[in-house]
Amino acid sequence: MTITHAPEPRSAIEAAGNLPDLELDIATVALQLARVDAPEADWRKVAAHFSDIARKVVDAASMDGKADGGDLEARRLILAETLHGHFGYRGDSETYEDMANTNLIHVVERRRGLPVALGILWLHAADAAGWGAFGVDFPGHFLLALEGPKGKLILDVFAGGKVLEAQDLRALIKRVEGEKAELRPGVLRPMTRREVLLRLQNNIKLRRLRGGDVKAALSATEDMLRLAPDHAALWREAGLMNQRLERIGAALGCLDRFLELVPEGEAAARVRALAGELRQRLN
Repeated sequence: MTITHAPEPRSAIEAAGNLPDLELDIATVALQLARVDAPEADWRKVAAHFSDIARKVVDAASMDGKADGGDLEARRLILAETLHGHFGYRGDSETYEDMANTNLIHVVERRRGLPVALGILWLHAADAAGWGAFGVDFPGHFLLALEGPKGKLILDVFAGGKVLEAQDLRALIKRVEGEKAELRPGVLRPMTRREVLLRLQNNIKLRRLRGGDVKAALSATEDMLRLAPDHAALWREAGLMNQRLERIGAALGCLDRFLELVPEGEAAARVRALAGELRQRLN
């Protein structure tokens, strides 16, 4: 997907939804998602900034023998110095709930954002250098991993790329889930690129729902489905939101799609019952 002559953003998101995960340019897709909610913004300036980040990282990497040889700490330092030192990015702890922190265009303009938004910039920079990196699906707080031949580092990009050891991760999960929480299998699960982008959009959806704007939350969910058209849970959510908005036909279409993807099981039985009730309302 090119960003120099990009199509209408929702068309671009739909095109990305047809790509294999490894072919997704994560920053480019995030930019298209941002364009939906910031149509008047200068997205081309942001695209040029992505190129500046890539050039800066590649130049720094080419002059660092340790990073070139696979040293993860050297790579971490280059990424942190580029994004947080040179370009001035930081986590927005003062106005964390600000919707601007979820929109990559505004994140670039303000140099502040949520962990997952900053993580997308880290992943973009690591991609440019040809380094292994992936998002980490940690409860309540997006993390990032750098991976190399000698292992991996778990980083908190919201804190400038701080390395998190086991005791740090244990303290973090207790802060998120309560004092009784402990590290368990799956909390450091690698995320696909598509999952990272969906986590970014999920922040938008949840903020809109908390604000009582179901219509806007549904719009965010529909954009998520453009990117992940086979994501069954999102079809169910879209169906329920359409139901709340009294869009019964649209709700049924979403619920039927869920049942195509998940035809059996307890969740399918509940959705099938709800769909039956909605059809009775149409008769």
